[in-house]
Amino acid sequence: MKSVKYPKTMFSFQSFATFTSITTRTLPNSTSDRRYNSYPKQIHHLQISCNVAPDDKEKLVVVPETQKLILPKSSLDTLNVDRRNMLLGLGGLYTTVNFTSPAAFAAPITTPNFSTCVTSNLGFQDPNKAVRSRACCPPAPATSTAPKDFVFPKDQVIRIRPAAHRTTTEYVAKYKAAIQAMRDLPDEHPHSFVAQAKIHCAYCNGGYTQIASGFPDKELQIHNSWLFFPFHRWYLYFYERILGKLIDDPTFALPYWNWDHPNGMTFPAFLEDDSAFDAYRNRKHLPPALVDLNYSGSDRHATCIRQITSNMTLMYKQMISNAGDTTSFFGSEYRAGNDAYRNGDPSVGSIEAGCHTAVHRWMGDPGMPNNEDMGNFYSAGYDPAFYIHHANVDRMWKLWKDMGIKGHSEPTHLDWRNASYVFYDENEQLVRVYNKDCVSLEKLKYDYEYSPPLWKISRSSIRRTLPEPIPYNMKSAETVKQLPDVKFPLKLDKITKVVVKRPAKSRSQEDKEKANELLLIKGIKFNSDKFIKFDVFVNGQDDVSESFEEESEFAGSFAQLPHNHGDDMLMKSGIRFGLTELLEEMEAEDDEFILVTLVPKVWFEEVTIDEIKVELVPII
Repeated sequence: MKSVKYPKTMFSFQSFATFTSITTRTLPNSTSDRRYNSYPKQIHHLQISCNVAPDDKEKLVVVPETQKLILPKSSLDTLNVDRRNMLLGLGGLYTTVNFTSPAAFAAPITTPNFSTCVTSNLGFQDPNKAVRSRACCPPAPATSTAPKDFVFPKDQVIRIRPAAHRTTTEYVAKYKAAIQAMRDLPDEHPHSFVAQAKIHCAYCNGGYTQIASGFPDKELQIHNSWLFFPFHRWYLYFYERILGKLIDDPTFALPYWNWDHPNGMTFPAFLEDDSAFDAYRNRKHLPPALVDLNYSGSDRHATCIRQITSNMTLMYKQMISNAGDTTSFFGSEYRAGNDAYRNGDPSVGSIEAGCHTAVHRWMGDPGMPNNEDMGNFYSAGYDPAFYIHHANVDRMWKLWKDMGIKGHSEPTHLDWRNASYVFYDENEQLVRVYNKDCVSLEKLKYDYEYSPPLWKISRSSIRRTLPEPIPYNMKSAETVKQLPDVKFPLKLDKITKVVVKRPAKSRSQEDKEKANELLLIKGIKFNSDKFIKFDVFVNGQDDVSESFEEESEFAGSFAQLPHNHGDDMLMKSGIRFGLTELLEEMEAEDDEFILVTLVPKVWFEEVTIDEIKVELVPII
């Protein structure tokens, strides 16, 4: 039996004899031109202090021990019809000729006219006890005029979205006045609080079909695919501008909940009173509770230090390790005519399945039948925290792109660029917006107040001593299955361990720069009415169910909130995890096999998996 020697642990929970406090209140107004350095190759030791005074949150700081963290400053609607007609006109030709890519004849997703919107009926554990309306369709426009195409704003000032935990008293008063003005509008007004809240329900819980693209029997869904980030960016863009219009302030910007920074991991306290209050929140998770970015539906009662460490490690994995290519970060392709959850090879992006879903669930009221408000897509928009949460999700897109790492770029296919949605703008006019127009924050005239992404140096490194390489080191070998012996679909009703062969071992640095090694879990089938979640470990020991995220065996999680999927409640998705760094940390790069352990966390009775494999994905 050989004893594997592992690298030094990045964290030592015993060594906190001294702490360094940094208070930074003067920040750059814009980060438009900032590009972050690529993450360091070496692992850094962080020091964390949880000694937070009630009136001074800025004293909770993370700083590197070995070095300072320095961070440098034609109408397309017509086109859609033409492409679809071309595909239909080809008829038998398409079926007889061996084209290299059927997607070449697809068309972008196009939101239809509001008149086609229908009431949402699924995505609820108990629809009869829904506390919010399931009639999620937007108010009808005053005229039958078709939506105008989006035009970039001519604003002279860039709106700067502040970190919620650093907002001033003056700003908070302005924010609450804007929310109150929105609440004061009649529900049928397109700018009203209720009308804005229903937008998410309509797009997420089956309010629209793809009728505008010629597929009236196909649901239009903006989750679980490459539409997730751009749709929510547009949603917040207009919401923010409407709030500014209501208080006559063209510089008004939404705050963002900075849950990826230790100082911002508590729920923003100013949301707990006046117009920002929401009755359906998990009261146990109000300040001083720290957010759990891998929340599974029950509290783990981790110490302050451990929760922060876990959150920072998760952010590193979801922004770097598991987000090394466009699909891994944005999610899979989704085109007109595709089923939202049976689109060939559906896959959810790292942030959407990770911290995004965790925060939704963490804030939802567990005492409500459908986990209203944040815990269910149909009701999430009724909580002002939803928009502040998604502002930080949107910021993740910006940070991911700004790292300058090869592979960190938006989708380039025309079917992503020309996908479109319809919103009421701040002038109550219907506007059709396109993904291609939301990739530049500079053109949209907003940006984010700078907050250092400390998670960039939070690479996991806690190690254990393992015997011989996989698959020869399992104490309970009878519980481990070799991949060829696994019968798919695999039912995930208990902790499941599978040995998977790698496509290559002992890869050189040059090889790693050309392709990422990914663990693919494909064809995850689950009930859309339930919150489901499972964790994934690689080469973990028998007690992985008790492991924390900072341990390098942890690859990541798959999680989904309840939402609609047509008449069939069973959805299908997938998830991708980066293996390159993980295997480096475990010194397992020379192993031919890896042991994959799936740990069900929530509602696993109806979850099945079609395939588990390791692939080398080219870095483009």
